Order: sequence, then C-alpha cells, then structure tokens
Amino acid sequence: MGTFVISKRTNDEYKFEFVSRKGKNIFTSVSYELKFECEEDIELLKASLDTCNYLRFKTAKGKCFFKIMLGDRIIAVSRKYATTLMLEKGINEIVKYASLSEVLDFSAGDALFLDA
Repeated sequence: MGTFVISKRTNDEYKFEFVSRKGKNIFTSVSYELKFECEEDIELLKASLDTCNYLRFKTAKGKCFFKIMLGDRIIAVSRKYATTLMLEKGINEIVKYASLSEVLDFSAGDALFLDA
C-alpha cells in the first residue's frame, strides 16, 4: 500500500508525495503555503480519485509523465517513467491504493534517528 508523505520544500512551502508500496515516488504535489492546505488536498484527492484526470505527456527525450487534474486544477506531477507501461502502472497504483493510504508528516524537520 502506498503512503502520502508531507514535507517542506527548500523555500519553506509544503508539498506531499505519494510513495508506492515499494518505496518509489510516484508523484509530487504542487506547493502549498500552509500545511493545512496540503492536508486538505490529500483528503480531497483520496475522496475524488474516480473524478481525477490523468493527463499523459512525453518529454523531448522520450520519458513519460502525467499530471493529476482535479477539476481545472493541477494537483500533482508524476516522476518521469522510461515507458508508457510503467506510467500506466504508476496510475494504477494510485487508483488502487491512494484512498486507503496513510499520511506521514515529515514537515517539522525533526531528526528521525538520533546519534547513539
């Protein structure tokens, strides 16, 4: 099962990523000024997976990626995939597991592992 991970960008804005059950990043959200906006969009995305549109693109170098649209808003952009099949597997992972996924918040920047 995948996981939503909230963290901060270098400009102190919040973002969330959806990480697959194998630990690979599938997509990264747009930036949010406030953490509660980030959390609200995660819940909105989880509740609205059946109405999301996945716009598929190809880079000049042949890599594939998608953007998740909710209504007329871009919610997130995927990582780059080597093949269309891998891109479709990424979308299927979202459709199957995102609504059941837990949310982890690493935005505080606290050290997870203390030195012994």
